[in-house]
Amino acid sequence: MHISAVALFTSGCGAFSISRRALTSQGAGVEMSAGTGGDYWSEQQLPSVLKHNLLGRYIPQFGGMTGSREGRVVYLDGYAGEGRYESGESGSAEIAMKVASGHLRRHHLRWTCFFVEREPESLARLEKVASIYRTQGVDARVHPGDVDGVLDTVLQTADGLPLFLFLDPTGLCLPFNRLVDAMAQRDQPNRWQPTEFLMNFSMVAVRRLGGNARSDKGLERSSERFDEVCGGRWWREYFPVGQPFTPGADEAVAAEYARRLAERTGMLVQSVPVAKAPHHKPVYHLVFATRRQHGLWVFGDAIARARDAWWEKLEVAEDKEDQGTLFSATSLIRPNPQEITDAAVPAMAGNLAQILARGKPFTLVDQTLDVFGQYYGQVTEPAARAAVKHLHEQGGTPSTGVGRKIRDLVVEPPT
Repeated sequence: MHISAVALFTSGCGAFSISRRALTSQGAGVEMSAGTGGDYWSEQQLPSVLKHNLLGRYIPQFGGMTGSREGRVVYLDGYAGEGRYESGESGSAEIAMKVASGHLRRHHLRWTCFFVEREPESLARLEKVASIYRTQGVDARVHPGDVDGVLDTVLQTADGLPLFLFLDPTGLCLPFNRLVDAMAQRDQPNRWQPTEFLMNFSMVAVRRLGGNARSDKGLERSSERFDEVCGGRWWREYFPVGQPFTPGADEAVAAEYARRLAERTGMLVQSVPVAKAPHHKPVYHLVFATRRQHGLWVFGDAIARARDAWWEKLEVAEDKEDQGTLFSATSLIRPNPQEITDAAVPAMAGNLAQILARGKPFTLVDQTLDVFGQYYGQVTEPAARAAVKHLHEQGGTPSTGVGRKIRDLVVEPPT
């Protein structure tokens, strides 16, 4: 079991993420949930660019790593929305269907995809998108209502098969005990049924409900609903009645939620904060859970690549809005990936040396978090190969870092 938070974006101003117009509106300081109303589905917003890019990079590898044994994978998008933006960009549901179609065509790997949506208009649009992929052989099942009402069917369908759950509500997610029980049902000794999930834990909701709990006039039912999401009343201790807001209380709740989730499920958990702009509080945390070191390895690489893609899209968006500007503000503060890698390689070589001090050889993927250290989610996997080569050049290991997949490299202690 392991739980830690991943700082997505680093530069001279620390860990952050940024959205369009952020550099001209940092003083506003007002946070609102985007929801799915209004023009939400007109085009993909920048926070979703990160989330969807990460999803699109990770789930193909999940299918490839886990689905070859039985030739099948089960997938659930519990808050699927319309599937596609009016701009033509893919939402989370279409991203999964594209992956399923590609895996079926190239590898004969069949995905059974469940998509749940409660809003009738969004459901109708989602069904139209799903019908396109059904003609390509994708088993795309669209369900109206709430994810809780479909979860048991998903678990039954996934019996003995790999299962990935994407839970991305605009508000509160599944009750804690419901999620834990589902993971316990999947955790059966001597049975191959890998299970992972990526979940949106709303920090906007934490702060709003924290304010509700602190107020003498707060609605008890609202606090009770959050009790269900958190698996108890423990979160209220961070927001005592009648007391002013304690800085960091919201992040403390997020960290404790992830810790409890790791403890109750026995899974490896990573919590990824996503904010709107530099120095702004996270809008949500993406909480990832897996039981396999391979999952941690691939997820960290996917985060780093999604980060770079997000910065690129942000810069393009800013250039469109501020045509004629010689240098975009984003280009001036965007972290340089090569500089981050250059700093990471010797630091990671030091991490390798510390692991080797135990006196035994090891495979990189078996020590994922110790290998990457503070650079987990900051650099892509080639940095690990470079770190092995760096340590070899220093005489710290006879292993050269040549050959094999990077994650399968074996590092030997010095002789």
